[in-house]
Amino acid sequence: MTAPLFREAYELITQFKGDAYVHGFGVLPETGRLAVSLGRRAVLVRDAFAGAAGHERTILDSLRAAGVQVTGVLDGAAPNAPREDLARITEGLVALNPEVIVSFGGGSTIDAAKAAEVLRTLGGSIDDYFGTGLVSKTLVASGRRLTPHVAVQTVSSSSAHLTKYSNITDIATGQKKLIVDEAIVPSRALFDYAVTTGMPRALTIDGGLDGIAHSLEVLFSAVGKPNYGLMERVARTGISLVLEYLPKVLTHPEDREGREALGLATDLGGYAIMIGGTNGAHLTSFSLVDILSHGRACGMLNPYYAVFFTPAVEQPLKLVAGICRDLGYAAPGVENLEGRALGEAVANALIGFERRIGVPTTLSEVPGFTDAHVERALTAAKNPQLRMKLENMPVPLTPEMVDDYMGAVLQAAKTGDLALIRNV
Repeated sequence: MTAPLFREAYELITQFKGDAYVHGFGVLPETGRLAVSLGRRAVLVRDAFAGAAGHERTILDSLRAAGVQVTGVLDGAAPNAPREDLARITEGLVALNPEVIVSFGGGSTIDAAKAAEVLRTLGGSIDDYFGTGLVSKTLVASGRRLTPHVAVQTVSSSSAHLTKYSNITDIATGQKKLIVDEAIVPSRALFDYAVTTGMPRALTIDGGLDGIAHSLEVLFSAVGKPNYGLMERVARTGISLVLEYLPKVLTHPEDREGREALGLATDLGGYAIMIGGTNGAHLTSFSLVDILSHGRACGMLNPYYAVFFTPAVEQPLKLVAGICRDLGYAAPGVENLEGRALGEAVANALIGFERRIGVPTTLSEVPGFTDAHVERALTAAKNPQLRMKLENMPVPLTPEMVDDYMGAVLQAAKTGDLALIRNV
């Protein structure tokens, strides 16, 4: 099973990004080659983490060897890309006026670099760009262009280096909002999977769960659409890699094959969210940023949303059931179930996987959780700036339906009682 999965993953990612993306082991010195084709004066926006200094030197040496002048180095963003860090990075870019931006970090730093360049070039408030296509619309109206961006990823997680998304968080209110726009896709991307071997256990778990969430949610949303066959390939490969290798990497953190598998799986999650959109679990996760990491929130919520979506997603559920059966998370014959029984069986298999890797499977287990988080999530779901998530659900909801139906899903996620979920 393993070798075909890796071959399929590389084939799909090459199909997705072609020569604009360099990934694998030992590729970090390629950063300069990617950047020099876009500009000769660069700013590096980078994360600081254990071992980062050596990687940063490799990047800087690569840029200089390629003939790129580095005019400044800016600190990256804290988790969830707070507005305050966005403002600081924007000010740095304004002062340094680069021809090319190189970001080196996890999803938060890459997302902040994307959004900071939008503000540097177009001005205004970040609130002006939350939603879908508003950056492109403003670029056309202004006749301006964004500065090219080389995104160098450090974490197998959000795949921010490959996508059109930028998540920014208001820490004061605990609410995350989203820019969705083709204009902010990095011009070039690089991911040296070797960088991930030193990542902490918690971050490894969060990233793997985020990769599953991207593939699973887009698979659910693709039912009945022309791209469903492609999305099945992406989801089958990405979800299988995480379910098989995440437990192994947690036992052997420096295992190269496992780290490569997680990098490929989360890159495929990036492919997924460029094919289609995420939905319920991602939407709710935006209201839980003060108590849960993004990946962990999505991982916890997706089994409950799977039960809610069951009437519309039996074909994807059978695919996931087969993966869970093959990897020992579900009993033989699970893929032959139908209706609500199938949805609950897949939910229980995913919950079993989460228990195996040692993460909470209900909201009530999460320190700091209160019913106010449920109310915040229900209120946010009705916000027009997050409408794309609500409308992209396999079972679309109107704002008037949110309290009854999404409210029941969140009560189930709070208690672990799947029977509380009401199907439309």
